[in-house]
Amino acid sequence: MKLTPRKINAFNIFKLPAVFLTGVRVKTISKEACTVTVKHKWINQNPFKSMFWAVQGMAAELTTGALVMDKIQQNGKNISMLVLNNKASFTKKATGRITFTCNQGLEVDEAITKTIETGEGQTIWLNSVGVNSEGIQVSEFNFEWTLKVKS
Repeated sequence: MKLTPRKINAFNIFKLPAVFLTGVRVKTISKEACTVTVKHKWINQNPFKSMFWAVQGMAAELTTGALVMDKIQQNGKNISMLVLNNKASFTKKATGRITFTCNQGLEVDEAITKTIETGEGQTIWLNSVGVNSEGIQVSEFNFEWTLKVKS
């Protein structure tokens, strides 16, 4: 069963309610990329009237995590996934609609193939960039995911 934006967003209602309540939504997911949007509003703002960094982090992590989940599900193997590290930088005040994109689906495929072939855990750094409606970058997140075949 292929993951779709609708299925992921429904999953978030029950399993990740903070993601849902703050307005984080998956818009597209494909073999190569995942796009998530979130609109700045009262429930997800900081005292400086911009989007709270943690909401941006949830949206960014979802772009990378959804790609990994989709690839694991398509593969059919029992593989665990976990964020080991993350790094973030913020370059502009996040207001309006922010769109996060991760374009590393093919690299996720390679990491999953390698962990299945070798039986050893793999780590992969995935990048998600957030841009505002004008196309200006507001933040960038990097997540180090660990992948391991469960026995």
